[in-house]
Amino acid sequence: MGQKKSSEQACWIWYPGDWEIWLHEQISVRRESRGAVYPAYWRLDRAYSSVLFSHEYELEEPEEVTITADGRFALYLDGKDNVRFHQERLTLPAGKHELRVSVHNGVGVPALRVEGPTIRTNSSWQVTCYDRRWHPAGSWPEALSDAAVSPSEYRLATRPMDPVSLERTQDGWFADFGKETFGYLRMAGASADSEWTIYYGESREEAEDREQCVLLDQVKVPMEGEGVLTLPQARAFRYVQLVPTDPGATLAGVSMLYEYLPVEYRGRFRSSSERLNEIWDTSVYTFHLNTREFFFDGIKRDRWVWSGDAYQSFLMNYYSFFDQEVAKRTLVALRGKDPVVMHMNTILDYSLYWFTGIYDYYQYTGDLEFVRSQYDRMVTLMDFCLGRRNENGMMEGIGEDWVFVDWADLDNKGEVSTIQLLLSRSLETMALVAELVGDGDRGPVYRELSEALLAKTMNIFWDEKQGGLVHNRKDGVVGKKVTKYPNMFALMFGYLDEKRTESVKRNVLLNPEVQGIKTPYMRFYELAALCEIGEHEFVLKEMLDYWGGMLDLGATSFWEEYDPNQKGREHLAMYGMPYGRSLCHAWGASPIFLLGRYFLGVRPTSPGYGTFVVEPRRGGLEWIEGAVPIGPGEVELRSDGEKIRVRATHGRGVLRYRCGEEMREASIPEDGSWLEVRY
Repeated sequence: MGQKKSSEQACWIWYPGDWEIWLHEQISVRRESRGAVYPAYWRLDRAYSSVLFSHEYELEEPEEVTITADGRFALYLDGKDNVRFHQERLTLPAGKHELRVSVHNGVGVPALRVEGPTIRTNSSWQVTCYDRRWHPAGSWPEALSDAAVSPSEYRLATRPMDPVSLERTQDGWFADFGKETFGYLRMAGASADSEWTIYYGESREEAEDREQCVLLDQVKVPMEGEGVLTLPQARAFRYVQLVPTDPGATLAGVSMLYEYLPVEYRGRFRSSSERLNEIWDTSVYTFHLNTREFFFDGIKRDRWVWSGDAYQSFLMNYYSFFDQEVAKRTLVALRGKDPVVMHMNTILDYSLYWFTGIYDYYQYTGDLEFVRSQYDRMVTLMDFCLGRRNENGMMEGIGEDWVFVDWADLDNKGEVSTIQLLLSRSLETMALVAELVGDGDRGPVYRELSEALLAKTMNIFWDEKQGGLVHNRKDGVVGKKVTKYPNMFALMFGYLDEKRTESVKRNVLLNPEVQGIKTPYMRFYELAALCEIGEHEFVLKEMLDYWGGMLDLGATSFWEEYDPNQKGREHLAMYGMPYGRSLCHAWGASPIFLLGRYFLGVRPTSPGYGTFVVEPRRGGLEWIEGAVPIGPGEVELRSDGEKIRVRATHGRGVLRYRCGEEMREASIPEDGSWLEVRY
């Protein structure tokens, strides 16, 4: 009697986290500025060059397997180190055995793929970096299963795209692709042996400015020429200027290979406001452009993985694509390897956002296995953070630490109240995760530290006269400046009682005298905090004005920063560069989260949407409708002035709605049928 064939597809496996870390290293050095390399300025970790895989099997008869490695490999059985094989096809003996395969790769990722009728590589295999600790192997079966494409050869998908216009200029050609995009430029019918300079721009002004545009390419067409030449580097652009050295050179056409991560657009939103609908569509397009190997900050200038940017991307992802793999890759890549020697991206607050990103991932997905895999790294990062406290038990910038908070005129010296709130939340997260993984020793310690720091923070920074939290304390002197940042985080984290919540709402968040916020980055939290206290009409107006203001200026994706008081080219400048502002920035897509979480009103109340609440709020709109992904299923709803209709295909949900002055609840059917309630 023979073995049953395995129904599980063979896939590539590697040391857990190493492919993600290796891939992060590759993308972190792709940034360029006018042809000059511009690598990330923090430590880039590397994959282990040599690892050992192990798998125990039991066969009734011999089985032939095909072995493929990303690197050099050797296979041996039952610890018999002196009998090794390196054949690509090998017959394994019947009986009960342990199969071990060592793989070395000094350039890419040591990875392995074994396929036979029953023996196939998957996450059940074990792997070690020779430190005598074994772990479940890392894998991504959905994308890295093909024996012909190793993990080191992974590439995003592409598809052809043509410009909406191609103009002949005095000394070249000028193409407009109609909207912000990303990919590989293609030149058709260019003269053989001709030389070209390519100028890219997110704006027309940038592509026309040959001296100061951020991205350019120097291209020489091969001698055979006049075919289709695809440039080797992917670029972000809408406009492209192509100028040959020889004015007599010819060019038949221009196109591109649009590069993207295949994702499913699971979140949907429509309303009675066409302007808001356009804001949703532009937000999702912006977010998809920045959802790549990882969640990027922006696609033109940095193309890096920043923890603060990524934290918001995680939340937007849960209301749009619900792609768990890119979320996990980003969390793993950001954390890197031990030992921790500096804050994530060198930014103190960015280390703290990472912790909450882990816990949110668990709340939205219910993936405890991944959380367990990261716990040791959570502990060592928290040890580092706690070691950066001062004698008062508070975190502040030390040495090379960058205390960011936001791109604004802020004094972040000394003890910044926002940082203490983020640390308290991170410790709270550590206590919760410690409980999840059964660490009964650390959990109570983290919780005690969190509660003590929160009490101290509220006692020191709360200004009763001004009705809110002040920004910082420096050299023992508490400042007088109230800013929105600590107040909106305290509100979102549930750290304010009813009286203080009302005070913050009136004296800080809705007070025009308090320093305003210019970046979509912090508008994310500001508007979320206002939604938490029921200011949906105000938030709707802000979205229509702020993001709509970018649309009025011709934006096809949302920006890194927007100031309605600026004019003309001022909207393009940042960091002392005339075109330094990113016009396609992930944190500009925050309406995805605001509309999904607070207007459609869907949120989990237990991990993985086992239970959830739907509390739609129209904010003055005549009607809203849409869908929110909830794990393997979705919530679909429509709300207007007369009724709410809602259905769900996963979990146990409760519809919460207001009827007059009364708040009511109704259970959503678990069979996927519609629930309809009338006001």
